[in-house]
Amino acid sequence: MDARGKGRGKAVKHAVRLGFIGCGDISRFMAMLARINPFVTIAACAAPGEGHASGFAKRHGIRRHFTDYREMISAVPLDAVYVAVPHDLHHAVMLHALESGLHVLCEKPVTRTLDEALDVCARARAAGKKAGVNYQYRYDYGCHALARAARRGALGELYHARCGLAWHREEKYFSDAPWRASVETAGGGTLLTQASHILDILLWSFGARPVRVQAMTAHRRFAGVEVEDLAMGTIEMVDGSLVQVSSSMIATPGQPVTIELYGSRGSALYSGTDYTSRLAFRGARVRKERPPVRGLHPLSRSLDAFRRWITGGPEYLTPVEQSLPVLAVIEAMYRAAKTGGCEAVDGRYLEFMNGEGKR
Repeated sequence: MDARGKGRGKAVKHAVRLGFIGCGDISRFMAMLARINPFVTIAACAAPGEGHASGFAKRHGIRRHFTDYREMISAVPLDAVYVAVPHDLHHAVMLHALESGLHVLCEKPVTRTLDEALDVCARARAAGKKAGVNYQYRYDYGCHALARAARRGALGELYHARCGLAWHREEKYFSDAPWRASVETAGGGTLLTQASHILDILLWSFGARPVRVQAMTAHRRFAGVEVEDLAMGTIEMVDGSLVQVSSSMIATPGQPVTIELYGSRGSALYSGTDYTSRLAFRGARVRKERPPVRGLHPLSRSLDAFRRWITGGPEYLTPVEQSLPVLAVIEAMYRAAKTGGCEAVDGRYLEFMNGEGKR
């Protein structure tokens, strides 16, 4: 039985039953937000290591815990799972959940590679289940208003944009979670793990297809770490507009995220942290649209929007198909950083974006 009950059109009879797969930093925050949502229940959690799983369960009032997510899925009645595990596990975990008849909310990036992400899209459609990616910046007040204004033409024809992410990470960022340091397990560094948030907002804002990229990456600070801690690049859209991105985890001190968007009728300037954001429009009078759900934080709005989506409500702002363009762009940027040239963006995702992917 799903969260709508057995009959069509019936009201919700219970809170959406979530299973948490992964009990790390972001899961702790999401668990706190889930506990204040009356329509969400964390029915169980799973993480390697008995102490890790049991400690998380005790801290958040979760009745059942497991060291194997497959056992949890088999043993506990669930409507959906929340996936927050190392990136190399996303693909297998999502496929198992979907094939077990569950909806999925996964932390970004959806997978390490576009091939894996396309497979998730195809399997979700084949299973008739919904998969979303937690790009919560789409539920940030400023980012949402910026993107909606751009998409409805309030800024006119979009010419170019710049986005910057200058964050700070200490050595413990890698020592506490060694998988983050490996290209094999993480897929990438600051560009994939962090800047993908703001690139997602800009690609959503433009709507146009990204076609080519140039990029450079660097390893400036952390010893024994394979992934980049600094990246810069330029993306060309099919209509000729350009997007510049700068991403770093070595800024001292860390700075707010910035997004600048320039159009023929006006510009949008965004600055934001984890808890506050500012957005100013210049040259055009723009009505700021709010996200379609309320909540204390972009993460809480994202979680509730996912809950509404899987119970028959409006579409989640980042179904898995919507996460494909940013992954394709970043994959091309990594190729460009290696070759030193201009690389084409893999356009295979367009079939899924247009609703024509394998079923």
